[in-house]
Amino acid sequence: MPWKETSSMEQRLAFVLNWSTHETSMAELCRAFGISRKTGYHVVAHYQAHGLDGLAPRSRAPQHHPNAVPEEVCAAVLRAKAAHLSWGPKKLQPLADEPLHIKAAWPVASTRGAILARAGLVVRRPPPRQHVAPRTQPFGAVQAPNDTWCADFKGWFRTADGTRCDPLTISDAYSRVLLRCQALHHGTRTEQVQPVFEVTFREYGLPLRLRTDNGPPFASIARVVCHHWRSGGSN
Repeated sequence: MPWKETSSMEQRLAFVLNWSTHETSMAELCRAFGISRKTGYHVVAHYQAHGLDGLAPRSRAPQHHPNAVPEEVCAAVLRAKAAHLSWGPKKLQPLADEPLHIKAAWPVASTRGAILARAGLVVRRPPPRQHVAPRTQPFGAVQAPNDTWCADFKGWFRTADGTRCDPLTISDAYSRVLLRCQALHHGTRTEQVQPVFEVTFREYGLPLRLRTDNGPPFASIARVVCHHWRSGGSN
């Protein structure tokens, strides 16, 4: 249980003074102060060993750091940085005149960076500038059905019998109607994709523009298909 709110030093001192009178048992004294008997004996032991200094609050931080970099190694890192001001922590190496035990204990790049940062020798780079403004209207001026269609393959998978399936989707960007969702079983070749577009054109008409990810076969075929139909090609 924690000490009551006043001052931990005052509470410990009052506890020790009451204990030194031997008028109250340790169990009763601990109940009065709201602490366990283990804590009570611990406070008394510190008082007997160190006097009033033993009643002061002590830091819980570890007093020994087995993985800490020795001060002489930290100083060597700073010397290397002073000799090469333009170098970063990855490039820093011990100077030629450093003793062998310093070179053997040379820390890794991340630790060298931490040493330089603690010494105020690291300048953080500003975030990269955005040279191109993000597009907030990906479909542009879509004001009516058939202004823009979107076509895409949604990623292939295998059916229960092990056959590969490539689902092709065609949708209208204005109404968001799914015009076609066709399962193709022999990849994304032109001879498979073109008939699907031709059937969709006959059923819904021709769009003003077709938006794709420029992957195969759209990068070279989709525009040809639309152009073929707009030019009055054979059915």
